[in-house]
Amino acid sequence: MSKSNYVSFSKEEIDRAKHTDLASLLMSMGETVKRSGSEHEWLDGGRKVTIRGNVWYHQYEQVGGDAIDFAQRFFGKTFPEAVVFLNGGSSAQLIQSSPAEKEKKPFALPPKNDTMRRVFGYLCQGRGIDREVLQTFVRKGMVYESSDYHNAVFVGYDKENIARHAHKRGSHSQSSYKGNADSSDPAFSFHWNGSSGKLYLFEAPIDMLSFISMHRNHWQQHSYAAACSVSDVVLFQCMKDIGNIDKVYLCLDNDDVGQSANRRIAAKLEGIGVEYEILVPQLKDWNEDLTSGCAAVQLEPESEESEEESCQALSL
Repeated sequence: MSKSNYVSFSKEEIDRAKHTDLASLLMSMGETVKRSGSEHEWLDGGRKVTIRGNVWYHQYEQVGGDAIDFAQRFFGKTFPEAVVFLNGGSSAQLIQSSPAEKEKKPFALPPKNDTMRRVFGYLCQGRGIDREVLQTFVRKGMVYESSDYHNAVFVGYDKENIARHAHKRGSHSQSSYKGNADSSDPAFSFHWNGSSGKLYLFEAPIDMLSFISMHRNHWQQHSYAAACSVSDVVLFQCMKDIGNIDKVYLCLDNDDVGQSANRRIAAKLEGIGVEYEILVPQLKDWNEDLTSGCAAVQLEPESEESEEESCQALSL
């Protein structure tokens, strides 16, 4: 769908598309879907995808999402095309293609804008991110504004400081666009390497920055990673590259997909003898906690951070 055919959707239309029952959708398309207890199973080229209502989880690739994510990932559709299709529109018939049919583009960072005015406004004013925290990432070239669509771009580097991953987030207040640059390597998604031996894992870069904004005291000493999904690939890559991680905090979203992933990753960590703790936001995610004024979760005493200090980021 070209920019000239851009479609503006209401919040209700997007929510309705997100909550499409995926098993019913697939069966209506002639796909084979098997019931397994309270869930359904569908095969993506022989690899199992678990479905529960409007959410899905790819068991092999360890990623999941809602119905819109499903249409984008498995049918190669843009966000507008997915919303139109899931809402019963006739203008977007999905045709599934195999990975072999898709031409893989080389990884490249989106073009950089001369200023960050829109992204700073979106992240600091709109999302409540602490300005000093954001500036730290900007100075290291880890966050910038793209010149084409003015997206916020969150860059992930490998240990040689080579960019390997870029997550894009629309900076307009009404935008729900998010996605990764072509050929991004999930093992190097947006992350920060510290020295304390503690690593915090999040689903999204904005949640990672929100959590840091609520716990700014000595935050740079710790390590943080945003999977840009519910995968654990970046977690284990960070553990390998940093080398001294002795405790992992699993901080995924407070929903079925996030908490299921928390339990799955926790079992892996337990299996290799790594200490872990699951931290759950009070609302849907850490950014909702930040912008709603929820009290920050209490960290371990060694952080020397009081709850009052943690919540100062809420008054930017």
